[in-house]
Amino acid sequence: MKTIKIKDSNKEIQIGKVVCVGRNYADHAKEMGNEVPDKFPIVFMKTATCMINSGENVVHPSYSENLHHEIELVLLIGATVKNANSKEAENAIVSYAVGLDMTLRDLQFKSKEKGEPWTFAKIFDTSGVLSEFVSADEYKLTGEEKIYLSVNNEIKQEATVGLMLFNPIEIIKNISSRMTLEEGDLIFTGTPAGVGRVVKGDKLSGGIENIGKVETTIA
Repeated sequence: MKTIKIKDSNKEIQIGKVVCVGRNYADHAKEMGNEVPDKFPIVFMKTATCMINSGENVVHPSYSENLHHEIELVLLIGATVKNANSKEAENAIVSYAVGLDMTLRDLQFKSKEKGEPWTFAKIFDTSGVLSEFVSADEYKLTGEEKIYLSVNNEIKQEATVGLMLFNPIEIIKNISSRMTLEEGDLIFTGTPAGVGRVVKGDKLSGGIENIGKVETTIA
């Protein structure tokens, strides 16, 4: 059972579904050679068993030769929502964190070429790294927050969260129109441009202004 804690709170919340948004920054969609979504976000899933905490190692699977980093804003859902309106979507966000969505890019490309799901590129153990969570009551997201990631102290990704094509409220409205979201669900909201390969021994450090920081080593 995987649980998370919100900063300055004693409450532990069990992680439920992990819903991920793809191609939510136009520059990242373009760098991957993909179309930019305009009406509905691209959605895929990870699992709670993928998740580790900042400071723990990401274990590079032996069956992949192209592991990529993706830094993201993560939303924690605090209530059951279905077909949410804007207010319900906003109220459903109880906390924010920084996440790393680690991706086996070679597996993903091969699956896409065959028209198959790329689930196994996303759900290997340790493929999701989470920072400490900050209560939405304590901090209100403005969209001006810088999101960044460095590999071995060299900046690779840098943007602001306001560049997302679908903001957190729009994401929840869209996802909840297709599936019920519940307390403990996490939403990874997409990554900006600059993703790239990492290898064993690389040290990753990233964060989002006023939200938190995440660190890991590739093992």
